[in-house]
Amino acid sequence: MTVTGVLPDSMIREMIALHQISADKPVIPAQIQPASLDLRLGTVAHRVRASFLAGKGRAVADRIAEFGMHAMDLTPGAVLEKGCVYLVPLKERLDLPGHVSAVANAKSSTGRLDLLTRVITDEGVEFDRIPAGYKGPLYAEICPRSFSVLVRPGMRLNQIRFRIGQAVLSDADLATLHAAETLVDGPALIAQGLGFSVDLRPAGGGRVGWRAKPHAGVIDLDRIAAYAPGDFWEEMLAEDGQVILDPGAFYILVSREAVTIPPAYAAEMAPYLAMVGEFRVHYAGFFDPGFGHDAAAGRGSRGVLEVRCHEAPFVLEHGQVVGRLVYERMAAPPDRLYGAGIASNYQGQGLKLSKHFRA
Repeated sequence: MTVTGVLPDSMIREMIALHQISADKPVIPAQIQPASLDLRLGTVAHRVRASFLAGKGRAVADRIAEFGMHAMDLTPGAVLEKGCVYLVPLKERLDLPGHVSAVANAKSSTGRLDLLTRVITDEGVEFDRIPAGYKGPLYAEICPRSFSVLVRPGMRLNQIRFRIGQAVLSDADLATLHAAETLVDGPALIAQGLGFSVDLRPAGGGRVGWRAKPHAGVIDLDRIAAYAPGDFWEEMLAEDGQVILDPGAFYILVSREAVTIPPAYAAEMAPYLAMVGEFRVHYAGFFDPGFGHDAAAGRGSRGVLEVRCHEAPFVLEHGQVVGRLVYERMAAPPDRLYGAGIASNYQGQGLKLSKHFRA
């Protein structure tokens, strides 16, 4: 029987050994996650006039020549400025077999900084989607939205997940899994995935979220627990279980539900239907096997919501469904699960900013 599903860490290591994943500097063990591989920035950033996709029959390098403005050496560290678009060749490249495809996403800390980061490829017609059999380089498009950031070669802003075929759980399969594993600590809203809602009535009242300040300083992405939240964020307090989202503003909120990803599964956060409101719910969408599953996490972990409002102010209410988790089977169980054993930053989390800020 043909194996299908998301490839675990052991199979990613096999791909590296077979040179299906290669790099100008060898992949290090810390890049390999339970169900994904972290991707590293290369040594140069190209400031470009606009975001783009290569398109059929075209290479990214050719489009850089068309849209590029200037190149920056990242080796000593360089600031990527808020509101600008940059393209950075990644250290990793792919030589995928014909039955293996891939999808990329921003890492959790990247999304929580409102750092729009997407992977593009030669001949690519979609962001973050790499077709089966792709052979060639990878590039990160980076657009800081709220804060300017200091970056260096080797930093890991994106991650890539490999899969064979499709192993997304149907709603019936998801209901069966929930009955066996308790995927969420309340009623399970199952419709094209596991729905989750926003928490605007925290126990004991107080803070419901954070709003990015519009004129903050530079964040050095190598500095962990180094910044005071108040220098970059405005605290949002509970007000009758609702908040009004302002157009163009960026918010960190948290799901009302605590969720669990069992060891034999992976999940991806998907936006809810656009018709429910003028906002985007997430940038970083991968949930690894074991998220919210170990004893330290208790009954699951909350999902942090990275929210950006679009054209019109929008009232967000407590308990409003804003997204869904799409579960997939793993092709095999991973050797290691998400959690303290691999220094995961967000196991057992509640409302939490990125790792760069002091608690």
